Amino acid sequence: MKTLLLGNEAVARGLYEAGCAFVSSYPGTPSTEITEAIAKYREVYAEWAPNEKVAMEAAFGACLAGKRSFCGMKHVGLNVAADPLFTISYTGVNAGMVICVADDAGMHSSQNEQDSRHYARAAKIPMLEPADSAEALAFAKLAYELSETYDTPVLLKMCTRVSHSQSLVACSERVECVREYVKNSQKYIMMPGNARKRHPVVEERTKALTEWAETCEINRVEPGTDHSRGIIASSTAYQYVKEVCGDRYPVMKLGMIWPMPDKKIRDFAASVDELIVVEELDSFIEAHCKDLGLNVRGKELFPCIDEFSQNLVAEKLGMDVPCSGAKVADAIPARPPVMCAGCPHRGLFYTLAKNKITVLGDIGCYTLGAVAPLSAVDSVICMGASISGTHGFTKAMEGKMDGKTVAVIGDSTFMHSGITGLVNVAYNESNATIIIVDNSITGMTGHQQNPTTGFNLKGDPCTKIDLETLCHAVGIRRVRVVDPYDLKQTEDAIKEELSAPEASVIISRRPCALLKYVKHNKPVIASSDKCRSCKMCMKIGCPAIAMKDGKAVIDNTLCTGCGVCTQLCHFGALSAAKEGE
Repeated sequence: MKTLLLGNEAVARGLYEAGCAFVSSYPGTPSTEITEAIAKYREVYAEWAPNEKVAMEAAFGACLAGKRSFCGMKHVGLNVAADPLFTISYTGVNAGMVICVADDAGMHSSQNEQDSRHYARAAKIPMLEPADSAEALAFAKLAYELSETYDTPVLLKMCTRVSHSQSLVACSERVECVREYVKNSQKYIMMPGNARKRHPVVEERTKALTEWAETCEINRVEPGTDHSRGIIASSTAYQYVKEVCGDRYPVMKLGMIWPMPDKKIRDFAASVDELIVVEELDSFIEAHCKDLGLNVRGKELFPCIDEFSQNLVAEKLGMDVPCSGAKVADAIPARPPVMCAGCPHRGLFYTLAKNKITVLGDIGCYTLGAVAPLSAVDSVICMGASISGTHGFTKAMEGKMDGKTVAVIGDSTFMHSGITGLVNVAYNESNATIIIVDNSITGMTGHQQNPTTGFNLKGDPCTKIDLETLCHAVGIRRVRVVDPYDLKQTEDAIKEELSAPEASVIISRRPCALLKYVKHNKPVIASSDKCRSCKMCMKIGCPAIAMKDGKAVIDNTLCTGCGVCTQLCHFGALSAAKEGE
C-alpha cells in the first residue's frame, strides 16, 4: 500500500524500516520533521542534542556500539558538526551511520545559501541526493547498506523543496540490524600514527564507491528523442527538467552526488551534441565534468543563487515558458516578517531601541528584533556569535562602548553554542552584558524542547538546566531575571547592568505566547475618544495594533492582552480589560 508523505517523513520511515535504533539531532529548518517523525516509533531512541556537533558524536558512539544511527541538521548545522565529520570519515563505522543535511536554497529560514555537496567531497564521504519522497525513503535505507559495506558514514542531502513536498511512497516492514562491538584502537583512536594509516583506506574507499556509482540504479540515463543536447541533473533540478522537457532530451539523473560515475558521465557526454548541467547553487557537477575534460555548459546559463523553478529552467534552456496565469497589475506591497502578537521579546527590543543600545543578536525568532519599527539589532552571524562578538566588540572599543552594548541570545541557542562564549567573557574579564531571552522553548523551528525546558523530545520530564546557576558557575557574578512584559523593570535592569563595571547576565523570561499552556489575558481595550493619534503604540510593531481613521484600534482575534502597549500610551487610550468586560 502506498501513502502520501513529506520528504522528511519519508526519510524517517526509511530510517525506521532500515532498523535505525539511535537518533540524535538539533532542530533546524528544513530538517526538523525527520527527527520529530522518527521519534514516534517506539523501537527508536530519539533525542534533541544541544547542538549538531554533539548530535553527530552521539550518533557515532551509537554506531560504534553496534546500533544503526542517524543525526540530522540543516546546512549551517553541518558547519558546527564539521569537526567530527572529517575524522569519522577516517575511522569509519561499526553499524551503519547516516548523516542528513538539509540545504535551504532561497534562504527561506537561513542566514546563508551554502551548498553542502562540497562537504562530501572535502570529507571524502559518499552523498546520496533524493529527488522526491519515494527516493528519500529508499535512499535512507540504501545509505545504511553503503555505510556498512564500505565502512563509512553516509551523507543524505535533502533540500527545502524535497523535505517539504509530498509524494507517494511504498512502506515495508522494519528489519533489525545489530553488530557486536569489538575494540579496535588502530581504527578508532585517531592519533597521528593511526590516522596516517587510515587515510589510504579512505582513498581506496572512494575508488570503490566510484566504481559502484558506475553501475548503481540510482545513477541512471533516461533516453530522449533529441540528442542535440543532453542534461545532467539531480534532486529538484531533475524534477524541473523532466517537467519542462519530458522525454525530448536524454537526461542523466544522479542519485549519488559524490563520488560521481566518471565513465558513465563521459559516455553520456559522447552520446549527445551538447552537454548541459542543471543544478541549484554551486557548479558542483559542472566542475566535475570539466575536471573530466568535457565541454559542458551550466552556470553560464543558470544562476548560482536562489531556488529554480519550471519557468526558469524552460527560459534558460530556450524553450517555451508555460503560461501560469495573469500577472497582478500593480506590485504587491511587501509583507515583512514580524514577531507574533504577545511575543515576550517585543518589550525587550523596544527598550533596547529606545535607549539606543548597540545589540549583537543571534539566531532565533528574536532575530526579528532587527526589523522595523524596532530596528534594534546591529549584527547577526551564527549560533552563539552574539556573546563572542560582543566580547570582541567591547574589547576592541577599549571602553568606548561600555554601557552601550549588549548581546541578545535565546535559551536554546545559548545551550547550543552560547555557553563557551560566556566562559570566554568571564575568563577574559569582558565588561559585557548578555541578555538571554528565555521563552521556555525552541521557538523558530516549531516549539522543540531543549535542555532548559525540563522535557525531552518525546515530551517526558527530564533534567532541566538552571540558567541562573549555570551562569554563576562559569564565573558571572551578576545574574538577574526580568519579565519583558514589564517595561520599567526591564529598562531599569538594563541600565543597572550596563553601568556595572563587570560582566553581567539578564535573563528575560516569559514563555512564548504560542505555547498551548500559556493562558492569555483578555484583549486590550482601545478607547478612540482618548486616543491622541501620537502613534506611540505603533513603535512596538505589534500586529494586533493598527490605526483606523487616525485612531488606534485593537484586533481582538490577535491580541493576547500582554499589556506592553498600555505602558506606552500616556493618554489612557489603551487599557487592560477588566473582569466581566
